[in-house]
Amino acid sequence: MNLFSRLVQLGEAEIIFDCFTLSYRSFGIQRRSDNGLVLREWAPGAEAVFLTGDFRRRHLLLEQGRRHLLVVLTKTGEYLFWTSPWAKYVTKTFDSVTYDWTHWDPLQRYQVSKSGLISGPFLSRISSPEEKIASYKNFTRDVLPRIKDLGYNCVQLMAIMEHAYYASFGYQVTNFFAASSRFGTPDDLKHLVDTAHSMGITVLLDVVHSHASSNTEDGLNYFDGTDSCFFHGGSRGNHSLWGSRLFNYSSWEVVWFLLSNLCWWKEEYHFDGFRFDHSQMIWFCPGKSFSGNYSEYFGMHVDEDALVYLMLANHILHKLYPQCITVAEDVSGMPGLCRSIEEGGLGFDYRLSMAVPDKWIQVLKEVGAEDWDLKNIVHTLTNKRRGEASITYAESHDQALVGDKSLAFWLMDKDMYTNILLATSTSWVSLLGNQFLAYSERKKRKVRLRLETVKARRQTAAPSDRWQGSRLASVEREQIVQAKESI
Repeated sequence: MNLFSRLVQLGEAEIIFDCFTLSYRSFGIQRRSDNGLVLREWAPGAEAVFLTGDFRRRHLLLEQGRRHLLVVLTKTGEYLFWTSPWAKYVTKTFDSVTYDWTHWDPLQRYQVSKSGLISGPFLSRISSPEEKIASYKNFTRDVLPRIKDLGYNCVQLMAIMEHAYYASFGYQVTNFFAASSRFGTPDDLKHLVDTAHSMGITVLLDVVHSHASSNTEDGLNYFDGTDSCFFHGGSRGNHSLWGSRLFNYSSWEVVWFLLSNLCWWKEEYHFDGFRFDHSQMIWFCPGKSFSGNYSEYFGMHVDEDALVYLMLANHILHKLYPQCITVAEDVSGMPGLCRSIEEGGLGFDYRLSMAVPDKWIQVLKEVGAEDWDLKNIVHTLTNKRRGEASITYAESHDQALVGDKSLAFWLMDKDMYTNILLATSTSWVSLLGNQFLAYSERKKRKVRLRLETVKARRQTAAPSDRWQGSRLASVEREQIVQAKESI
């Protein structure tokens, strides 16, 4: 099914885009005009669904911060206690291994100011110099002003969508509509985005629609008692390398769940756009190798329904929010990725050039400073399709966080600690690193030569002349100290 067939379906169902993508206002727990609550869930494989939780007995009302669960009765008679796929806030206690669905419906809702858009460089991650996880408040107070002072005008926030497994870096999402509670409350995140906008900083969300966590109690897996509620059934619905579940993009309900998820983050938190994580994993079936041959872009192992979903997502986002920015993280080189829908493309605004940070790490790890292949480096920097906008950066979280070191550490390594006063140039982590490294290597060779000369002079001198306070010994000591400080 192509994009236009999907659009015709919407028209035949007399559903306009904004209604189709506002399902988060209908599903899950919703407050009615009389302050009563209504629950609505999509669970086609279930026999019945019930709600249990910390209700006030007198009025059967859910209070702010109270926990609740869905009780799903399967067709085999089994009772399952799950979190709603539409949960807006989930929390975890220290003595629990799963997240609890927590009622979040403040009477005084945070009012987000209107955002202004500026495109620009990326900065990612929420981290802390202390031995703890930083919060949205920390980021707002300490990091945003620094981003502004450094001249950046765009920030990409990662690991915001709730993920039970912290070490997944947010890539195995359990609750798609919930902002991660390990960093603070939903209002804290809204204040972060609002503050960034007041500084003229664009805020992009790292959105993961390529796969989902295989968790059951606090995730989407086996929600209705079957393995095919949101995902492909059988082996096709499992990613063997990630151990995660793969969405069934041919399902009408899955499409409106994911599209509503995008609009939720736009409407509720006012994010300015999205970086679609592992976009090539959406359309390439897992376990298939990819060499770059054009026949592989349109072969049988390409999920056409997934391509249509991405086209539909870009089409609706740009129609409803004309200034919305969409970025595809892609390593496949899919043709038409950043061409318009009208041209037959997928409609993304930018492609994220993943090969560039990989190249810099490779040359720093494997190639000496004098042996850099500049032709190959230039090819990597400029290798993109004509007429296609791209975003390029020097280093990626994939290298700096996942079992590797940042560019600064590859350039300076342990000397960063012993000779930190020498770090006066911010160009060390820029694309001018080659100049710094070559200079550093030449300087180290000169210093080693000076050390070897001094040591040789000491070895040939008489024992009584080595460290007896003579003028020669004083000069030698001073030379050694200066040489060591210069490394």
